[in-house]
Amino acid sequence: MTAPARSMLLAVAAAAFLVNTAAAHPGSGIVADRQGQIYFVDTGAGVWKIDVHGVLTQLPGPRFHWMTIDPDNRFAKTPMPSGPGWEIARVGANPTLFVASDFPIAIDGDGDLVYPAPTEKEGVQIRRMTPAGTTSVLARLTVRWVNGLAAGPDGSLYFTEDRTIKRIDKQGRVVTVVAGVTVDGCVSIPGNEAEVGPYLRGFDVDKDGTIFVAAAGCGSVLKITADGKVTTLFQTAAPWSPTAVVHVGGDLYALEYLHTATEDRRAWRPRVRKISPDGKSAIIAIVDRS
Repeated sequence: MTAPARSMLLAVAAAAFLVNTAAAHPGSGIVADRQGQIYFVDTGAGVWKIDVHGVLTQLPGPRFHWMTIDPDNRFAKTPMPSGPGWEIARVGANPTLFVASDFPIAIDGDGDLVYPAPTEKEGVQIRRMTPAGTTSVLARLTVRWVNGLAAGPDGSLYFTEDRTIKRIDKQGRVVTVVAGVTVDGCVSIPGNEAEVGPYLRGFDVDKDGTIFVAAAGCGSVLKITADGKVTTLFQTAAPWSPTAVVHVGGDLYALEYLHTATEDRRAWRPRVRKISPDGKSAIIAIVDRS
């Protein structure tokens, strides 16, 4: 195969990966800094911040899908990786935010940037980049796409698929945490394909290995213990549905979107819900397109 043909094949493989993961769905990125400020992506407008007083402010940034946070600004001067049809961009400083156009990203327990990348022959590589810009391959996955990434408390990395959550240890070995997840009373969410089921997306892992995950295909937020027990913490009313969560000081913050069966990004309107340990919840911010 000629070099141009190989390049074309790689570009096609990347495009197929990106279409499956990002093109027809709203954003899935919400993080918190050490002061308790919340940041989230808006595929219709860019990036937003909720300060400790509940004030919502828009930050300069692209209209990308995923987000992670570099609290120590270790990557403040590191060139960001990119590839055929995808990009990772830096937003702000103190802390530094990273947003990704087409796949989930995370900062792992060692403070390295981790992201999936499609390849010509090896499926999806999970790559790790140090602040010095050195890149290595942590694992090679035989999956069509990855819905979410999150760092675990023991230095491992977790990722979500439609009905499954798996863990990658520091040696690159992949094990299944939970598979075949179902949600009782799953509601139909506009724009989500029925075959993906709960469509597990953005999530967070606390210090004891408990997973909090957005089941975007069922309008639900789930709690999954380290031994695989699944509990529904909250269920929204369609057409709203959560796409990502972050766990902060015992409280859970869920990024929710108004889902519509369209690819008009401005029609996907985001809001943020706070869920307390006692199960009470309240909307704390909503983006007003007017």
